[in-house]
Amino acid sequence: MKASRTLDISDKQLQTIEKYSLFNELLDSNGIVDESVLEKLRLNVRSLLESNSSDPDLLDLCQNVIFHNNMKCFGLHQLILLYIDWEKAQLDALKPTLKEGIAEE
Repeated sequence: MKASRTLDISDKQLQTIEKYSLFNELLDSNGIVDESVLEKLRLNVRSLLESNSSDPDLLDLCQNVIFHNNMKCFGLHQLILLYIDWEKAQLDALKPTLKEGIAEE
C-alpha cells in the first residue's frame, strides 16, 4: 500500500513565498528539483529568518511547509507548480482592472 503525504498550503503562505521571492533563481538551468534545490531553499530561508525572525508569516511557512517532515523534492516541485498556478490566477484577476485603467487613459 502506497502512503499519500499531503501538505495544505494557504494563500498566506503563497503570499509569503512571493514576498520573499523564495523561488527566484532557485532552480538551475536544467529545471530539475532535487535534494540540492531543497537544501538551497532551506539555507536561503534560514538566512532570512536570521534577519526577519519576527515575521510570523515566514515562521509559519517554515514550520508548516519548508521544514515539514513531509517536504521532499517531489513536494517542493509540486509547491513550485502550485505557486506558478497561483501567480497566474493573481495576474488573471488583475487583467480587468488593468484594462479599465488603460481604457480610461
